[in-house]
Amino acid sequence: MLNKLTRLLDQAGISLTDHQKNQLVGYVDMLHKWNKAYNLTSVRDPNEMLVRHILDSIVVAPHLQGERFIDVGTGPGLPGIPLSIVRPECQFTLLDSLGKRVRFLRQVQHELKLENIYPVQSRVEEFPAEPPFDGVISRAFASLNDMIGWCKHLPAQNGRFYALKGILPEDEIAQLPDGFEVESAIKLRVPQLEGERHLVIVKPNSF
Repeated sequence: MLNKLTRLLDQAGISLTDHQKNQLVGYVDMLHKWNKAYNLTSVRDPNEMLVRHILDSIVVAPHLQGERFIDVGTGPGLPGIPLSIVRPECQFTLLDSLGKRVRFLRQVQHELKLENIYPVQSRVEEFPAEPPFDGVISRAFASLNDMIGWCKHLPAQNGRFYALKGILPEDEIAQLPDGFEVESAIKLRVPQLEGERHLVIVKPNSF
């Protein structure tokens, strides 16, 4: 699996240390093992996880601005855990309301010795952002409006929302609530992944 990951990284133009690659493979191994009992992802094949979970997450890393991030509705740690591995200088709070997912995240934290993640079991509306975050990341929300509505208390004044999307959601962008605007919409290139991927970065103008 390490060889396949190395090939995918080369195709994506991403350079990582051997330690980071081993951590990513270790995460996929754990995801595959725990998935049988915990049903964490619909992807069953570890090689497919490398593309659809690992590469699909870490292509976002160069676009993140700041040091403190929260991954809302992280599920089994996507994209938060792969991002925490490739951006070890940053802090990632991984928020999910389901206990079994958070138990899995804590086990990953322990086994992979990830010191920059903070798994938290909470509903997003009940989670206090103290201090506020540089970035709010999610691939879990149905729409940009939902993401902003549930998470608007989380970013700092100059913070950003990072929404991971498939096809560019032009209708959602057009319906952004007052006080928010799209700073950029970036087409992401994920080797061996069918379909489009976009990162939509939204900045608050005012609260």
